[in-house]
Amino acid sequence: MSEASRPAGTGRMLTGVAWALLLLGLWLWGREITEGPGGTSAPTTGDMAAVGRPLGAPLPPAHRPLLPAEPRRVEIPSLGIAAPVVGRGLDATGAVDPPPFEMPHTVGWFRTGTRPGAEGAALLVGHVDTATKPAVFYGLSSARPGETVNVTRTDGTVAEFTIDDVQVFPRERFDARKVYGQRQADRAELRLITCGGTFDRKTGAYTANVVVSAYLTGTGKA
Repeated sequence: MSEASRPAGTGRMLTGVAWALLLLGLWLWGREITEGPGGTSAPTTGDMAAVGRPLGAPLPPAHRPLLPAEPRRVEIPSLGIAAPVVGRGLDATGAVDPPPFEMPHTVGWFRTGTRPGAEGAALLVGHVDTATKPAVFYGLSSARPGETVNVTRTDGTVAEFTIDDVQVFPRERFDARKVYGQRQADRAELRLITCGGTFDRKTGAYTANVVVSAYLTGTGKA
């Protein structure tokens, strides 16, 4: 689609998320060269922590990873988020395609990566807003450690995740390994990503990305 034919506000929706996800492709390529399949990173924190877990506040133990199944719906009850999930691939630039701008209340899943609930770090992305109104992940930066993320899967199970980390990564210091790398081996993890910081009208992009990390702590039936 040309710039002339693109609806107003599309760049505002897409630029921040697409920029961050371009780094995902680069990071995956680099990991295959330096680590081989199944590489993990040590637990880390971002350049700017949005919120932290209160010292001494307990979180539930991790549940063993589930068999792979594709996601169909994601819910974050504490934020009032309930949205369908669609698989997305890479676009012509090597970035993960977020949901189309006509679908601001749909969440995208990187379908060639980990399936939510299976071992590894699964990736969900969503728009923060449109040119005129909030989108699906508008409230994501308000998430707090200990809150629940539920992912309904095609096998009839609900993978229940507990948030353990919420961070804001400035564009100039975005660390793909910290964002996309598995924090602990043998664990099913989830990353939810949207735009953050402020919208820079000169560049047409947000200045940061909000990254919510969670890990599998239970399972139920849809």
